[in-house]
Amino acid sequence: MRKHLLLAAAVMAGLVTILPLTAATAAGTAGHSVLTDGSPKGPNVKRGAILKAGLKGSATFFSPGTKAGVTCKSSAYTDRVTKNPPAGKVATELLTAQSFGKCSVSGVPGAKSVKDVTVVGLPYKTTVSGAGTKPIVISKARTKITLGTILGSLVCTYGATQVKGTSSNVGQVSTFTNQTFTKVSGSAACPSKGNFSATFGPLTDTSVKSHPHVFVN
Repeated sequence: MRKHLLLAAAVMAGLVTILPLTAATAAGTAGHSVLTDGSPKGPNVKRGAILKAGLKGSATFFSPGTKAGVTCKSSAYTDRVTKNPPAGKVATELLTAQSFGKCSVSGVPGAKSVKDVTVVGLPYKTTVSGAGTKPIVISKARTKITLGTILGSLVCTYGATQVKGTSSNVGQVSTFTNQTFTKVSGSAACPSKGNFSATFGPLTDTSVKSHPHVFVN
């Protein structure tokens, strides 16, 4: 009997040791949010955090099915986190700033240069989902492109109800492919539509001193 009691006590002691560890591990996993700093299991990105990313490669804006459009070699954007729920749900951000530079035009009759590319109507509401393909949706985007032509400046403004992309934890990048913008103002010389493609990254949390990369869960 004494032997059985000692064995039972040993088993109970083992459970007492293991159960808190198991509970702590589960709590740690459940505690991660959609956006984390440094790794998928890193600290949760705080509400109000300022996230920034630059352009990888080129950003293009071309009339569908043609070689007429604009190519930019530099770009950057800034987001402010407004909601960062548990992993697998949908985080919300505000796109507060975006710039484009080193732009050139090709295939547009009479156009010689790109004077300016301006993102207007900021901030834009942005959602980032941690589920599935990690989709990104930017709402009510609008861009004004000013071209230098042989007759002066040509100003074309384009808008999109939604701009959709995906995020990846490989390189912490966001990719947008052939997102259609429709002309909302400008002369008949402005193409009626343009498809936007670009990849941005790595996304960093500038609110943290070390500027860690941001992961989506």
